[in-house]
Amino acid sequence: MGLRSYVVKRAIYSVILIFLVITINFAIFMVKSPMEMLASGKKLRPIQIEELQRRFGLFDPLHIRYLKYLQNLLTFEFGYSYRTGRSISEEVVSRLSNTLTLCVTAEFIALAIGLILGVIAASRRGGITDTLSSIFAVITQGLPVFWIGMLLLLIFAYNLDWFPLGHSYPPEWAIHGKPDNFLIELAIRLQYLFLPALTLVIITVGAYVLLTRAAMLEVLSEDYLVTLKAKGVSNTKILFKHALKNASLPIVTEVAIAFAFTLSGALVTETIFTYPGLGMWIWESIEKWDYPALQAIFYIVSLCVIAANFLVDIIYGIIDPRIRYG
Repeated sequence: MGLRSYVVKRAIYSVILIFLVITINFAIFMVKSPMEMLASGKKLRPIQIEELQRRFGLFDPLHIRYLKYLQNLLTFEFGYSYRTGRSISEEVVSRLSNTLTLCVTAEFIALAIGLILGVIAASRRGGITDTLSSIFAVITQGLPVFWIGMLLLLIFAYNLDWFPLGHSYPPEWAIHGKPDNFLIELAIRLQYLFLPALTLVIITVGAYVLLTRAAMLEVLSEDYLVTLKAKGVSNTKILFKHALKNASLPIVTEVAIAFAFTLSGALVTETIFTYPGLGMWIWESIEKWDYPALQAIFYIVSLCVIAANFLVDIIYGIIDPRIRYG
């Protein structure tokens, strides 16, 4: 099977998975009537309830409702928020961009640090560097997200006043607008992004360190690396160019898993830092039983995870052509 056929096959799998996600999403939200959510805490007359049921198509047969639901999600028509009255599609754009900026930034930094520490630890197996790296990885993996976030806020935002306490930009921008200078705007946004991203880096970097170390230990004893060393190739080049490349397959898989974990960790992180992303939106929507918003959020998060896995599958096939024939 060539690369093109492999990509088509993975694309078909991803499409099937999207339809399964939509079906499960539909089934989950049918367990509790949206009318119960909408009318929660409100005194509605029977005629008002009947009118709302007609407006939301709740009198239609189940299969008709499913087909309409399928069409709306595939065209990104999510309706309007019960909480704000705004179009959910418009809110998704700003919220998703903030969350992806946060999660992708944290993922790249954690991956870079994890690869470097993992390679160094494997090359110095049993030494002090290996021991400290492993201890660091195990500890950071076990720390609660909310505790890390609150500790960073206490130290760097409250006590030292180096970073803002929350949000993604200064509140005065909503009144006076953004700075005209792009570099100044970028610097300010990075200042607001730093602590939430650092929180996510801390909880994900440990997995990369341990996995890289384990993968590297399997290839460091290979004969071709001994040959390269005998030819006078530098140790750094052997480790990072040759050994790491052949040890990268499990690491690539971990990237997709860690991305999904980072998205879920963003719920707590964004709530702590009042960062206006999907995670913060989930919390607000759960509090107010915002039924359409929750449907949209779960669908969008699922799409992000499916897209990340699809991308990783393609990279997997490029790195190791044998995967295409599996």
